Amino acid sequence: MAMFHSLPSIHVKHQKNTAESESVIMPVPAEVTISMSQHIGAPCKPVVKVGDTVKVGQLIGDSEAAVSAPIHSSVSGKVKAIEQIFNARGAKSEAIVITTDGEQTIDETLTPPVIGGELEDVLVAARACGLMGLGGAGFPTSVKLAGLKSAAIDTLVINGAECEPYLTCDYRIMLEKTNLLLEGAELILRHMPGGRAVIGIENNKPKAIEKIKADAAAKGSKLEVLELKSRYPQGAEKVIVYEATGRVIPEGKLPSDVGVLVMNVGTVIKLAEYVKTGLPLTSRMVTVDGGAVAEPKNVWVPIGTKLEDIINFCGGYKGEPAEIILGGPMMGTSCRDDQAPISKTNNGLLVFNEKEAKMAAETACIRCGRCLRACPLSLSPAALDRAYHAEDVEALKALHVNLCMECGCCAYVCPAKRHLVAYNQLGKQMIRK
Repeated sequence: MAMFHSLPSIHVKHQKNTAESESVIMPVPAEVTISMSQHIGAPCKPVVKVGDTVKVGQLIGDSEAAVSAPIHSSVSGKVKAIEQIFNARGAKSEAIVITTDGEQTIDETLTPPVIGGELEDVLVAARACGLMGLGGAGFPTSVKLAGLKSAAIDTLVINGAECEPYLTCDYRIMLEKTNLLLEGAELILRHMPGGRAVIGIENNKPKAIEKIKADAAAKGSKLEVLELKSRYPQGAEKVIVYEATGRVIPEGKLPSDVGVLVMNVGTVIKLAEYVKTGLPLTSRMVTVDGGAVAEPKNVWVPIGTKLEDIINFCGGYKGEPAEIILGGPMMGTSCRDDQAPISKTNNGLLVFNEKEAKMAAETACIRCGRCLRACPLSLSPAALDRAYHAEDVEALKALHVNLCMECGCCAYVCPAKRHLVAYNQLGKQMIRK
């Protein structure tokens, strides 16, 4: 394999406290609230009504839009309400509230899909599964896989980097479902004649690297393992594509534009699992950690479970919670309370105490250049900061603020504690307006 110069990156505290915690399944909660907006693209519309009895895996929301993915019940029970809720980002969405019966009766109409030699079979299966990117972005998998219709795509990159602090659910699923990982990779490779598949894993996960290499060799799998340096943000799409192929994704373009298909490790595994069982995406593994959590764990959670129920399963709060984050501490979303439901894209639930959550006071930029040296995309965060505060839209465009992937490296290294990521986010909004 050709070697490339690594992009700029930073060291962050790993704090992988749950790395050796085998995943556990939490009991079915008394109630779930399943949002109809869980992915990039058009939200779904409910196909059930209040009072209906539903089963695990039953279709409850769908859309005819080109970019969308159906939503299924994660529990068996009765539809209590269909109402508007606020997600973690503050946006409103329609949601179906289901009172569970505790039986977890599976929809008897579910059967494994018939997968022949055509790519269309895989696309239909991915959509029927309700599958999307499980690493956080939430792009519908059937739409992404449709890019394989283009002969230009020659590389499948499976993202197993998991470079965010605290998060270990991808690491656990690689160890616990290695066979499904290999099967999912082979399923996709069948529709990439002459193509290659590579999984990128940070070298602070030696057990996963060794197990995947050994199992791939034993099964004759073509999946290659790329050992990445343990640096942040190795798992960012643009970064892992460059590390695996040396190709640069231009501003406003997708990995498919440079001949690459990128999929999260959990997404590949769920695709293979659905082909075997016919059970759609109704639950996911979530890393629960932070100084205010009594018993950090990796937990399999029904989609729509209230954060409070998950935290209670993990022993409840240890002291007063100061901040709740869905995802990792670098790119996750701050959540206003523990009444929000978990969605398909939430890979982490972090609850920080006051000491962990406290932010240092922001001071004036000292022109040290650390943010410039840390940015993986060679942007100038300090200049973007000045352009935003000057409300200079043309400067924001010239400095390529829309290329920013909001990884947080600039703010992390800033000695003045400037809120650089927030200013880039606001700068993007300023351009849109």
